[in-house]
Amino acid sequence: MTGSHTPPRLRRLGIAAVGALVVVGAAAGPAAAHAEVTASDPRALAENVTLSFTSEAESETAGISELRVVLPKGIAPEAVTLKDAPKEWKLTPTPDGYAIGGPALATGTDAEYSVTVRQLPDAKSLAFKTLETYGDGKVSRWIEVPTDGEKVDNPAPVLELAAAAPGAVPLAPGSPSPAPSPSAAGASAQPSNAAPSAESVAAARARATSEKDAGSGTGAVVGAIAAALLLAAAGTFWWVRRDRSEA
Repeated sequence: MTGSHTPPRLRRLGIAAVGALVVVGAAAGPAAAHAEVTASDPRALAENVTLSFTSEAESETAGISELRVVLPKGIAPEAVTLKDAPKEWKLTPTPDGYAIGGPALATGTDAEYSVTVRQLPDAKSLAFKTLETYGDGKVSRWIEVPTDGEKVDNPAPVLELAAAAPGAVPLAPGSPSPAPSPSAAGASAQPSNAAPSAESVAAARARATSEKDAGSGTGAVVGAIAAALLLAAAGTFWWVRRDRSEA
């Protein structure tokens, strides 16, 4: 009985082909969906930075309806404002970060949005742990932070930061925009049409009284001189008339 004989070369090719199919089959499994983050100015202590997030859709039956983000140390929830998001989505601060969501997106649609951060902290990298909630209640947790280059199954979005710009300093929490200069503040605090103070009124009255007194004194002197002149004229007139009578 003669059996079939497969040449060694063909046998090796067959084994390689099976191995390739196994690799392709493994790669064709569940998609490695994940969340990512990028920055308009990825430097430590950078101010007014736009962070753009993308959460890949992994459900085949429902769309993403909400994302909850845990902020890294150094970024307070009140320092984050919404810049752009899917229609009707809103941002709500939470004790440890924020939630952003609204009507569920179409199935298979990635969730993309951006926020503005007042200032990035002085760090080398920032992890934004993210929970994705779908319209059917399913939750995907991208919260693992890889360390020492290891790979994790559900990595959180991580932003690598460059060194801070020369002269950059941390802003005081909740500090407003630069305050006006002292001269400007003084001008605004003392408007031109402000009512005169009690001191200025008293000084004005004192000056008026002094001027009045001075005017009264001057009038008395002038009156005395005029009276003396009148007396002198009357005496002269009387004297001349007396001389004429005697003549």
